[in-house]
Amino acid sequence: MLCFSCPGAVLVYLLNPHPVPVSRLSMELPSRPNLFDFHGVSMIHHFTDNWENIRNFQARPDDILIATYPKAGTELADKLSTSPRLIKTHLPVQLVPNSFWEQNCRIVYVARNAKDNAVSYFHFDRMNQAQPEPGDWNNFLQRFMDGKMVFGSWYDHVTGWWERKQTHSKLHYVFYEDMVEDMRRELDRLCSFLGLSPSAEEKERVREGVQFDNMKKNSMANYSTLPIMDIKISPFMRKGKVGDWKNHFTVAQSEQFDEDYKKMKNTTVQFRTVV
Repeated sequence: MLCFSCPGAVLVYLLNPHPVPVSRLSMELPSRPNLFDFHGVSMIHHFTDNWENIRNFQARPDDILIATYPKAGTELADKLSTSPRLIKTHLPVQLVPNSFWEQNCRIVYVARNAKDNAVSYFHFDRMNQAQPEPGDWNNFLQRFMDGKMVFGSWYDHVTGWWERKQTHSKLHYVFYEDMVEDMRRELDRLCSFLGLSPSAEEKERVREGVQFDNMKKNSMANYSTLPIMDIKISPFMRKGKVGDWKNHFTVAQSEQFDEDYKKMKNTTVQFRTVV
């Protein structure tokens, strides 16, 4: 089973042999933050206090932006000297700095089906003291459907990036479920998009590196060294499976969610909850 809780993993292995250890990014917060409305998107101050720097960020033409909704799988790009730079973000499409569009940068967006994404996000919020208090599963699920999450609504996020894909030729939209189903196929597609021609040995190194068991043991991927993340509550690298939502949703919750999901009827993006 492959894990793409950190969707940038494949790109990191392909393009950045010396990623920054997550322990260096450690930041201890005194208490859980509260949500507030930020340009129509639910956010926390941790991600908006330096907004002018983010809004005015100057992208380079060869930058590669990796975008996801939280837990589909870092705005430190100014410190990166490598080229191309790999820049990760959870921002909805409308809040991405304009320079990425002006420079016609390549963008990889990774999307995960809503039910599994909600479950993963719930466990992430339980263990991450830098996130708002999740409450119980039933209340969290309602909040997820209402879009009252850090970085906003899942629905708006995945459809916003999907619509931008129709006009931005350098946007590669990847589905988590497709990667779990056939890693080699999706890796070939990603390499084609990026204009890379890795050897068979390099591809195997990538495939091996992003296998769930290997990433779970890797302190640069599992966030086990960050004091704000309590892995005794829930590990950051939890299961990495498609369909784990069935172990959390009651029949009533699933039916309620399916009714709420009808708000996706006007988009052409299609997700699947099993592989």
